Parts: sequence; structure tokens; C-alpha cells
Amino acid sequence: MSEVPMPLWEVFIRARNGLAHKHVGSVHAADAAMALQAARDVYTRRGEGLSIWVVPSTAITASDPAEKDMMFEPTASKIYRHPTFYGVPEDVGNM
Repeated sequence: MSEVPMPLWEVFIRARNGLAHKHVGSVHAADAAMALQAARDVYTRRGEGLSIWVVPSTAITASDPAEKDMMFEPTASKIYRHPTFYGVPEDVGNM
């Protein structure tokens, strides 16, 4: 009897308000609810998370590292898009 492989889900956790979700790992689960529960059990055992996202791995599209120059080089010529021309006040916190 062959087993049906469970889908792979990518897990993102936000540690606290004002911060972005960060990828922390992956879990195998049959559906989104089970993936969320598995992610909670595996990645937030010490209460380090405020919010969890689970995304099917098949839903993620990534750029090819071999095409790095084509993908990211045009941004180097547009320095006005970089936030280096102003200072962020300290009381803003995590931005």
C-alpha cells in the first residue's frame, strides 16, 4: 500500500507588532488548518510568536539566483528609490 504524500507548507511567524513575518521553516499537513496547528506546535513552543502564516509551497514563485543581474541590477541605477535621503526618528520604533 503506497502512502499519499502530504503537501508541504511554508511557515512565517511575526514575533511582535511592528515587525514583518519571517520564514521559519516548513511543515507537512493535509490542509491549512492542520498546517497552522502543526506550525504552532513546532515553531512557537516558547511563546515567541504573535501571528502565524502558512502558505502552500506550491503557491510560492521564486526568482532564479542565476538571473540575479537581470532581476536586481536596474534598482542600482535608481538611487532615489532607496530610503537613504532622510532620517527616521528614534521614536518610530521598528519600521
